[in-house]
Amino acid sequence: VQLQASGGGLVQAGGSLRLSCAASGLTFSRYDMGWFRQAPGKEREFVAVINWSETTIYYADSVNGRFTISRDNAKNTVYLQMNSLKPEDTAVYYCAATNTVGLATISSLYNYWGQGTLVTVSS
Repeated sequence: VQLQASGGGLVQAGGSLRLSCAASGLTFSRYDMGWFRQAPGKEREFVAVINWSETTIYYADSVNGRFTISRDNAKNTVYLQMNSLKPEDTAVYYCAATNTVGLATISSLYNYWGQGTLVTVSS
């Protein structure tokens, strides 16, 4: 199983980025997909999750209203559109896959992880 995250980079506060995560080696449409992030010196934290059928989505309070998670099961890809970025959004962003029943916000419930992509937001 491989999850390949991409799309990170350097952006000014207020700007936007779109992260992508391409999955292979698993039946993508059977997994809920999540995004997590880890800032320097901090623990990994939940950002967003989308269920396998795209019918249920949940966001962390810190990104709700600014970030949008989506997926394309035909392309085995999950996305994270990030708008109105803030310096505190600076982190390595990870995508992950889980077959846990119910939306998972805890990292230990995820089966597979991508390698991460760095997002840096300058003030």
